[in-house]
Amino acid sequence: MTSSPAAPADYWSVLGLEPGADASNLKRAFRAQARRWHPDLNGNDPLAEERFKLVNEAYAVLSDPRRRQAWEAGMPADGPGRESQDPFASGFPDFEAYLEVLFGERRRPRRAAEPEWQETEPEPPAENPPQASGSVTAAPPPPPPVRASSDQESLVELTPEQALQGERLELELADGTAVEVWTPPLAGDGWRLRLAGVTPGGGDHFLQLRVRTEEGLRIDGLRVLYPLELTPAEAALGCQVVVPTLRGPVKLRVPAGSSSGRLLRLRGRGQEWAEQRGDQLVEVRILVPEQLGEAEAALYKRLQELADDPEDQHR
Repeated sequence: MTSSPAAPADYWSVLGLEPGADASNLKRAFRAQARRWHPDLNGNDPLAEERFKLVNEAYAVLSDPRRRQAWEAGMPADGPGRESQDPFASGFPDFEAYLEVLFGERRRPRRAAEPEWQETEPEPPAENPPQASGSVTAAPPPPPPVRASSDQESLVELTPEQALQGERLELELADGTAVEVWTPPLAGDGWRLRLAGVTPGGGDHFLQLRVRTEEGLRIDGLRVLYPLELTPAEAALGCQVVVPTLRGPVKLRVPAGSSSGRLLRLRGRGQEWAEQRGDQLVEVRILVPEQLGEAEAALYKRLQELADDPEDQHR
């Protein structure tokens, strides 16, 4: 029994393009996908190497009119008498160097033009200059200003889906530097990503990730966190509440005697990644009213008396 050959890859889909996209969009999509799947940038993903090879193959075919025509006609894209060779058999080049060789261009950050200092030629001396004792030398031009190194930070908001899969970001810094970066998969709310040495003077730029929903859910990898605010009476006596999740609201029973900081687990209500599914953790937070009425103040005072004299509880 012989196995049938694998179906040819849809190169347009590999690059995330509609069929017939022009050369500019083809090059832009290839850069994005090549960065997304380069093995050096995906050390923890065992599938990145094969995906990167497929992205490279898709661009090589679609950017070559003859190979593209052959592929669209259902024939081998390498043509008759030509065997496909693996260009990465000896390893993967550095990503920036790879794009430089492929596109024949230097990839440098775009920066605002720096002022240039020019020295002016001295005027010719007068025919009969006045005589003076000693000698006079021209003052050297002032040195260019020194820019101090300073770190900068930007807030980046992501949806739960973007944080799960990783998201491509294009940022323009204050000095005009264009930065392209992928957030790592399974990112979480509050993460800080460091872009080393990209600010004026060689400082770092930090990306503060914010991954939250309108209902107040916070994403941390596969886990989902939710703060549950309760009154002192609800926490002490126990209650049943409705809490939001990524897949709709659910009922949750809060045990009596729950203190602030207690975590209640909703199994399988977190993010999904392949066959893995995280949990949702509900954190109890007890809120005390800022202003108390006379009756409420009297009850709290009585509770304090009972706490100070445990024997009085049994009288």
